[in-house]
Amino acid sequence: MSALARELKFIAFHNKDGSYTTQRNRIDMFELFDRQLKEMGFNLPSARSLKPKHPKKLVERWQAEGLSTGTIKNRMSGLRYWAGKVNKASVIPRDNEELGIEERKSCAENKAKTLDMAKVGNLPCKRMQQATRLMSAFGLRMEEALKFNPSLADKGNKIALKASWCKGGRSRDIPVHTKKHRALLNEVKETVGNGSLIPDDQKYITFRKAFEYQTLKAGFSNLHGLRHNFAQWRYKQLTGWKSPKAGGTPARYLKAAQREIDRDVRLQISQELGHNRIEITKIYLG
Repeated sequence: MSALARELKFIAFHNKDGSYTTQRNRIDMFELFDRQLKEMGFNLPSARSLKPKHPKKLVERWQAEGLSTGTIKNRMSGLRYWAGKVNKASVIPRDNEELGIEERKSCAENKAKTLDMAKVGNLPCKRMQQATRLMSAFGLRMEEALKFNPSLADKGNKIALKASWCKGGRSRDIPVHTKKHRALLNEVKETVGNGSLIPDDQKYITFRKAFEYQTLKAGFSNLHGLRHNFAQWRYKQLTGWKSPKAGGTPARYLKAAQREIDRDVRLQISQELGHNRIEITKIYLG
């Protein structure tokens, strides 16, 4: 382990800001920064060696890799946290636009992705296959799917996600919608017993990295698109008509009674996705 990696690990473990998930994500980001800086030829002797050129080069790399504005902004938060803890906040511009990071806008493009079972079949184990199917069936985030433990979550007519599995530490319930979803939950139970989809001999981060690698290798380019698809499917199931992103009528053209239904359904879907803000549904539904 390099000197930089040791210092960043020390910073992460001795500053308990945010939820457990936030802390874990921060550790993952610090490991990423250390690795990518080395790959680009920057061997920083210490965390205080951070200079303006380092975030600039990292951002250029991430943009070249085609990462979304949201992902890059999240990583910039990690870089700023590092810089702040070593009193080097001034090396990173306060405005992301100075680094060529544009403001994130609600995109008109429909990012929904249906689950390709042929690609699922290319994944090397049942646990990865079932995690991907859970993401599609219930709109779960990757972490939620991997940490999913049916012995704790399955309540018959709904699944109850524990706070420690969810972004922001917000627990939530999602109805079991169809017989196929019930069959999937039963399959997962057979695979994991009283455990989660993370194998007993692996840590979460180890299995997550393997899962990310294998899904990319199998041809999945945007797993988050499964969440978009779930939201749009759920909207049609609850309203009886397609969402604007899926080709339906924009909310402003709906009749008064339909607009009331639209609002109630959007709030419900937001809660099932773990956001609890109706405004966020514009990204998924239009």
